[in-house]
Amino acid sequence: MPSNEFSSLPNIYLVGPMGAGKTTVGRHLADLLGRQFLDSDHEIERKTGASIPWIFEKEGEIGFRSRETAVIDDLTTLSNIVVATGGGAVTQAINRDFLKQRGIVIYLYTPVEIQLQRTYRDKNRPLLQVENPEQKLKDLLAIRDPMYRAVAHYIIETNQGAARDLALRILHLIETEML
Repeated sequence: MPSNEFSSLPNIYLVGPMGAGKTTVGRHLADLLGRQFLDSDHEIERKTGASIPWIFEKEGEIGFRSRETAVIDDLTTLSNIVVATGGGAVTQAINRDFLKQRGIVIYLYTPVEIQLQRTYRDKNRPLLQVENPEQKLKDLLAIRDPMYRAVAHYIIETNQGAARDLALRILHLIETEML
């Protein structure tokens, strides 16, 4: 684990579409920084005792987004953490404000083809339980990409390297800019 050379850095928040690798890259980044890693979707499930698909089924997307905002508000008040957000977290203006004002936001840009490869068998993604998941991913990216870009301090393309390599690129980018 590294020394406290990174303790002065703000929290780091990863945003991007489902299948971008936010959780995997986030774990590597947290390890490199000697920080705790948290995933906002996992925190929602932990706090509610229910799965994301169940919450979507019972409360709809509006209910889920309300829970998500509360969790993001809580997480962004912690210190020395790396957080992977859910793909739709940026759809709420208040979440974008929490993230941008309370840390460094990294957008993991991922083309739809790669998202589809990484998510096509995952039944825990309620928004992809449709007849044409590829079209759904295209539609979501068209809507959300401008929001990811608006909230991001940095954009990293995820089709250029393994998760650990991406984490090292993020760390180098942050070191170059902030230290």
